[in-house]
Amino acid sequence: MAKGHRSQIKRERNANKDNRPSAKLSYARCSVTKACFVLDAIRGKDVETALGILEYNPRYASEIIGKLLKSAIANAENNNGMNRENLYVAECYADKGPTMKRIQPRAQGRAYRIEKRQCHITVVLDER
Repeated sequence: MAKGHRSQIKRERNANKDNRPSAKLSYARCSVTKACFVLDAIRGKDVETALGILEYNPRYASEIIGKLLKSAIANAENNNGMNRENLYVAECYADKGPTMKRIQPRAQGRAYRIEKRQCHITVVLDER
């Protein structure tokens, strides 16, 4: 059990909150491993370079992550008043989401399971 009054606990939690601009996409129809290939390519890069990498990357996840990165840039400009030229991708990661289970009919009355995986993608920006 936490110590202190509920309002005190909330105050402490909000004081430790990360104020960097970010964007999160939940339930993306892409597996974690496929998203991580693209995220590894843009981690630590400035936003213009990252957008260029995502534009010409042939993977499906790069289209999703490109929209997410543009959203994070807009959040940084509008909510935090940051300059676009100074932004870079500080953190980006994909967490595992729920898996949809489907059945594929096979020969002789058997059935194979198909697992359609989902992930939650997060992009965090920061200023240099």
